[in-house]
Amino acid sequence: MESYKREFIQFLEGAGVLKFGDFTAKSGRKIPYFINAGDIKTGEQIAKLGEFYAKAYLEKVGNKRCVLYGPAYKGISIAVSAAVGLSKQGLDVPFFFNRKEAKDHGEGGVFVGYVPKAGEEIVITEDVITAGTAIRESMAILSSLEGVKVAATFVMVDRKEKGKGEKSAMAEVEEEFGFPVYSVVDVYDIIEYLEADPANEENVTRIKNYLAVNGAKA
Repeated sequence: MESYKREFIQFLEGAGVLKFGDFTAKSGRKIPYFINAGDIKTGEQIAKLGEFYAKAYLEKVGNKRCVLYGPAYKGISIAVSAAVGLSKQGLDVPFFFNRKEAKDHGEGGVFVGYVPKAGEEIVITEDVITAGTAIRESMAILSSLEGVKVAATFVMVDRKEKGKGEKSAMAEVEEEFGFPVYSVVDVYDIIEYLEADPANEENVTRIKNYLAVNGAKA
């Protein structure tokens, strides 16, 4: 495993973002591990997360100036931190996020921050994709913006789970909407990381058993 992947998983676990136990995902699935960006609580942690997203962005998108979109609520801090991380690397990109409810006074509308103009491209920043539900919700919200398109989505972890069919949720999103979905690490990286310590045997077994049922075939 590449050193930056191990470093990222260590960061997620240390910050309490990566947890093991019994959880229910947004998709309704019962899952043995959970990734929650909402557990990042300090300036140092969110700055570090932004550095990882900026690294992934520059590797996959390069110096192209896209607009970062952070879906409310967890995606907001990710988009802001990624924008800061990119600025430190010399790429100044705008960002915006949505309100859960449209504002009918002041500036109004559902979006806060930079509103993309026709011809511009958007990069969605999320924490994780399980069944693709959150991305489809984001695409419905972004559909109100005329003349813009989504260039990519970045997530912390590819869970390698089935979407609506046998393919992975990320593959289904890519096929459905026509843009790539990138992750810093995937669940098999997490398994490899855990297997280095025999104390993690139970968590490794539970994750493997879960993937045997819910893992994508492609």
